[in-house]
Amino acid sequence: MQPKVLVAPAPLKEIEHVYGPVLRGAGVEMVFPTRNVQMTEDELLAQLPGAAASLAGSEPYTRAVIEKAAAAGLSVIARAGVGYDGVDVAAATDHGVAVTITPGTNHDAVAEHTFMLLLALAKNLITQHTAIQKGQWVRRANQPLRGRTLGVVGFGRTGKAVALRGQAFGMPVIAFDPFADKDFAAKHHIPLVELNDLLKQSDVVTLHMPMLPGTKHIINAESLGLMKKTAYLINTARGGVVNEPALYDALKNNRLAGAGLDVFDEEPPQPDNPLLQLDNVVMTAHTAGVDVQSRDDMARAAAEAIAKMLAGEWPTGWVVNQEVETKWRARAKK
Repeated sequence: MQPKVLVAPAPLKEIEHVYGPVLRGAGVEMVFPTRNVQMTEDELLAQLPGAAASLAGSEPYTRAVIEKAAAAGLSVIARAGVGYDGVDVAAATDHGVAVTITPGTNHDAVAEHTFMLLLALAKNLITQHTAIQKGQWVRRANQPLRGRTLGVVGFGRTGKAVALRGQAFGMPVIAFDPFADKDFAAKHHIPLVELNDLLKQSDVVTLHMPMLPGTKHIINAESLGLMKKTAYLINTARGGVVNEPALYDALKNNRLAGAGLDVFDEEPPQPDNPLLQLDNVVMTAHTAGVDVQSRDDMARAAAEAIAKMLAGEWPTGWVVNQEVETKWRARAKK
């Protein structure tokens, strides 16, 4: 009997030609969600058991889901992307399930999206567009990027890609990351500073760190209070790194010029989320990392991770929970 792989993100069914050959070449049968929306925990509980692997998006891989699916043969959760906060990694490790990501597939997409949000804010794109639609022709000066300091919080692949694009716009760039690549920073003349200093000095603060216990609400009332009133905040990382009530308060009371948000604490945000009512906020639906090229690259790479692991190979550098290897191999032999 062919092993099954659940391709959980419904939109990926449309590009089966991209990753399907990889999975079919590995001798697996692909199964897809029954609805064309993000799968819920209940739907995963119903459909994931019996699959050897899941090609995963942002679905909730809770402990309950993993326990039930692992008992029925699940051995791999392969995220099409680099974030994995939707996966209970501890539960996966407990049950011998490897969690993989696709590094190097979407950082350029996120970097481009970051500047889309920033330019929309600085150049008053939304307000001008809406005004013209209403028959209003209002011309006023907007904000430049050149000469304005860009503060990059999180200096991994995405942070570096953003920094280089900022320099191309003529922006002085500074960065904060406890584990920063000092050689890269020195080569590109990017000072590494403490977070509070970055917040005080920057005209634009852009966030590019994972959602971890140490980064939850790293942007809060105190940190927002350090920023310039004329500054912009861009978040294409994870919603939980920003305290949304504190951000709303700063924006509403003109203690911050604007925010570009691709992510929210709750996704999709509730209709009564007050951030949705502000004119100085530009929003997108967690799509920063997903252009057609990165989408294809992420899906193909996730499929390759599944194919390797179902063949007994360990894709070094792709597995989040490296400590699961011994338990995973023991399960694979059964």
